[in-house]
Amino acid sequence: MPRIQSLSILTTAEGKAYLAELYGKVIENVEMSLISGPMKNRDLSGDPEAGSVEAKRFANATSQAYGTARAAGAGNKVKELAVTVAIDVDKEIVEELEEKDIKLYGVDGVMERRARNHVQRMEAELDNAFFTAAATDAVAVNLSAYSSIEKKLEAIIQECETTKNQFVDGVPRSMMNLVLSPKYYGEVRDYLDKQTNNANINTAAEEFYTWHGVRTQSCVHLPVGCDCLLLVDGAVAQPVMSNPYTAEKIPLSEAYGVSIFYHYGTKVVTPDLIFKPGTFTAVAAGTTFDATKTYYTLSDGVYTVAEIVAFAEGVTYYTMA
Repeated sequence: MPRIQSLSILTTAEGKAYLAELYGKVIENVEMSLISGPMKNRDLSGDPEAGSVEAKRFANATSQAYGTARAAGAGNKVKELAVTVAIDVDKEIVEELEEKDIKLYGVDGVMERRARNHVQRMEAELDNAFFTAAATDAVAVNLSAYSSIEKKLEAIIQECETTKNQFVDGVPRSMMNLVLSPKYYGEVRDYLDKQTNNANINTAAEEFYTWHGVRTQSCVHLPVGCDCLLLVDGAVAQPVMSNPYTAEKIPLSEAYGVSIFYHYGTKVVTPDLIFKPGTFTAVAAGTTFDATKTYYTLSDGVYTVAEIVAFAEGVTYYTMA
């Protein structure tokens, strides 16, 4: 199919086909270039067009003495935790292109330029929403005993690695992702550069890809105040629906409108498998409970969100700085 050479062809079937081709590039690029893309939970059921999908999590099986099921006449029920992900964020990117500008650039040039920019803005928004949700529900780890970046990261990795509950019995490092702010990433890079015994370290390279067996990336889309997130594959679900680009003449003008509409939802599926460093201060005695704040309790070096409506006697509560 020949490329479009003039604005007048935009309303023909070939014009629409070309726009659809561009849209395909956009969606592919978003998925490939998103830092959060490979980490998303894709095991979702339901019809997105109905407004929501569901992620299911099954509990581990438990062994029993031989003959238990025969005596009871039934086996154990399979326990599941279902998380509903509402597709409740509706966004659009709508721009106008003047015929004069299109003639100067050529249709291909204008569409490609805007398509690239739309990809960048859409992926930034999705990343921001993904990591904000992850950081909000993350388990905060007490790293006050460590001063060096390498000790802090190893401690937070081990916190995830040794997680045990009805759904988890330890986590392999191959399933983990370290997402670091440029500040933290730079500290790790500096540490690696100084290790003269590591002959395989290329100090000229920007990326080092893994840290102690965990995939590691630098990201500018972490929420303010969060320099590090460790999350397991599938910890957060973020279904996205997009409508193709459309280009149409704006009445009584020489301008054309170019637009894309997309809808998404973001929900943490496994909050017990997301970790972040935390700096905490104990709540002073006599403090009045503030429902706008998040409170934590400390157990075995891990700060966990305290589900409270008022302070309980004998319990020490903390707030994060």
